[in-house]
Amino acid sequence: MQVVSISSLKGGVGKTSVTLGLASAALAAGNPTLVVDLDPHADATTGLGVRPLGRTDIGRLLKNPRRADLGANTVPAGWVATAAGRSGSSPSVLDVAMGSAYSGIYDRPDLGRRDQRRLATLLSRITGYSLVLIDCPPSLNGLTRIAWTASNKVVLVAEPALFSVAGTERTMRALELFRREFAPGLTTAGIVANKVRATSNEHAFRLAEMRQMFGDLLLTPTIPDQADWQQIQGAAHAVHHWPGDSARQASGYFDELLRGVLDTGRMRSRSGRR
Repeated sequence: MQVVSISSLKGGVGKTSVTLGLASAALAAGNPTLVVDLDPHADATTGLGVRPLGRTDIGRLLKNPRRADLGANTVPAGWVATAAGRSGSSPSVLDVAMGSAYSGIYDRPDLGRRDQRRLATLLSRITGYSLVLIDCPPSLNGLTRIAWTASNKVVLVAEPALFSVAGTERTMRALELFRREFAPGLTTAGIVANKVRATSNEHAFRLAEMRQMFGDLLLTPTIPDQADWQQIQGAAHAVHHWPGDSARQASGYFDELLRGVLDTGRMRSRSGRR
């Protein structure tokens, strides 16, 4: 089972959108997947069309990880029935560990080593998934550290803009320090350049800068700014289920991105600094 954290230091770069795009690609590919929504805003939970069904959210499960049963409290994504209806076959597995504001109690900078292992303890007892995607909050505080401790890979999301690129470089340094101290097996799956506008000279300049700074850690394809993305997410649909050429093209981007993230040949024993 591969556990992948989707992280960024800066908010607004589309981290949750990338998480949802990868989840959509995993569903389309038939990969049994669990999405863990660690962001207290719980946007991934909303975008996945989740109905609580009386289950316990991830924040409360983290409170007592040795006794809590994560497997009994996951909820099927609302996308699954649509996927089954389109294919006419048995539904693929896409489950969600629901986010909530309650998880924010762990998002503090002084979290100890024992607390950092809370999610790892929960995940150690689940089966039936080939992939776990963790949507992290846009910070390097406790929840991101909990996610990194439980993961074997980290995907960083950035916009081709000055502050986002600088934030990604800082995140890379923080990830290296964290890996050395707490998680020697953690690797960087790569950096996703998101919300790219092909007509922007500034974006072209920043992409070239990112290639120079991060080398082959900058994943391909880059993800273009998509006009109907807010509509897709607002309807709680998978991008693979949305009609139109734009969504079909975006689906292809996420299919390729997922293959790159899951490719074991891309796993690295370093944080990604050149």
